[in-house]
Amino acid sequence: MSDAETVAVQIGRPLRAAVEVVARCHLGVPVVVAVPPLLDDGTPFPTRYWLTCPLATRRIGRLEGAGGVKRMETKAEMDADFGEALEAAHRRYAAERDALLPADATPRPSGGVGGAARGVKCLHAHYADFAAGNANPVGELVDAWIGPLDCAEPCVLDGAPNPSWTPRP
Repeated sequence: MSDAETVAVQIGRPLRAAVEVVARCHLGVPVVVAVPPLLDDGTPFPTRYWLTCPLATRRIGRLEGAGGVKRMETKAEMDADFGEALEAAHRRYAAERDALLPADATPRPSGGVGGAARGVKCLHAHYADFAAGNANPVGELVDAWIGPLDCAEPCVLDGAPNPSWTPRP
């Protein structure tokens, strides 16, 4: 089975553009993919790195549900070094994505991590950026809180969700 087929099963829908796996779990299954800034139909897509791992998605969803985005926003406001590192991550992310666009592309995706103009919009996007190997202070904290991604079985098997996969808390 191809990576694209695996990712489609992980996210529960067909892909809207070709993606590249940039991070895998210990079982070799995709965790994060790089998405082009323009989808196949020309739609601008600001999110460069997309989280596909169902375990990470669940764990981060719990963090967000418990007020994690607001806590990261507050940390960025109160901790100058953290705030500057976050802004640097947004600038780097946007520059990397924008470098992949044709000069005449319109409309163009905008914003930094996950399309946010500033601050924290989505812990999933920050984690995906960090897991892809980039400096991202929010993603680094999230990684410490959700790890390890230690599934005993792959989440996808033979082109379908693996019925033996059980997410660990």
